[in-house]
Amino acid sequence: MRTTAQWVSGARPRTLPAAVAPVLAGTGAATAVDGAVAWRAVVAGVVALALQVGVNYANDYSDGVRGTDENRVGPFRLVGSGAARPSAVKAAAFAAFGVGALAGLALVVATGAWWLIAVGAVCIAAAWGYTGTSRPYGYRGLGEVAVFVFFGLVAVIGTTFAQAERVPAEAVVAAVPVGALACALLVANNLRDIPTDAVSGKRTLAVKIGDRRSRLLYAALVAVAGVAPVVLAFLTGPWALLGLLAAPLAVGPLRVVLGGSLGRALVPAIAGTGKLQLAYGALLGLGLALS
Repeated sequence: MRTTAQWVSGARPRTLPAAVAPVLAGTGAATAVDGAVAWRAVVAGVVALALQVGVNYANDYSDGVRGTDENRVGPFRLVGSGAARPSAVKAAAFAAFGVGALAGLALVVATGAWWLIAVGAVCIAAAWGYTGTSRPYGYRGLGEVAVFVFFGLVAVIGTTFAQAERVPAEAVVAAVPVGALACALLVANNLRDIPTDAVSGKRTLAVKIGDRRSRLLYAALVAVAGVAPVVLAFLTGPWALLGLLAAPLAVGPLRVVLGGSLGRALVPAIAGTGKLQLAYGALLGLGLALS
C-alpha cells in the first residue's frame, strides 16, 4: 500500500539542493547588479524544485519499467519496489513538470522574454530524456553533461536573467561551480551504482570510466567549486570568498569517496554532497549580493 511517506521518499528529497543552490547563487548575482526581485526569485525556485521532483519521478518510472531498479542499493523507488503503479508515477512526473511550466510562464510574462518558453521546453525534454525515451542519454554516459548544463549554466543564469533581465559576468562564472557540484552529486550516486548499473546495461559515465577515475572526477569537481570564489573575488570583490566557508562540508564526502567506500557506504557522501551544494550556493549567493 503506497503512502504519502513513500511518495515523498520517491521524490528523493536529498537531491533537492541541486535545485535550490543555483537559485540562491543566481539571485546573488542578480543582487550584485541591483536587479534582484524577490517574488521572481521565489518563482524561479518553484520552477527548479518542480523540475527536480519531476525528473526524479520520471527516473523512477523509466528505470522501474526497464527493470534496472530490481537490485538497486540506492534510495527507495516507487515502481521498482512495487509500491505504486508505473502509470501513477509517470503521471506524477508530468504533474511536476506542469507546475514548473506554469511557474516558468509567469516569469516569461514578467520579463517579456518569450524565447524563454523554448528554454523551458528543452529543460523538460532533457528531464524526461535522461532515462525516458527509447534511447535515454543517461544510459550513455551523458548525465553529467546535462546536469552541468541544466543545473549549473541554465539554472543560475536563468535565475539571474529572470530578475535582472540581463546576464552579467558574475552569473556566468557562478554557474560553473554550482554545475560542478551538481555533477559531483551525480558522480557519487553513479559511483555507488556501478555494479548494478553495469549488469542492467545502464552505461553511466561512472560505468564507462570505472571506479578509480570516477573518484578522481568527483574530487576534481569539488576542487572547481573551491577555485571559483577566488575568480569571482577578482570580478566583484572579496565578499565572493564567502563561498569558501562551505569547504569544511567537503571534507567528509571527499574522505568517503577517496577512501574507497562502496555501495551503501557511499550514501553519506551523497547526502554530504547535497549539504555542501546547498551551503555553497547560499554562501556564494550571499557573497555576490554583499559585493
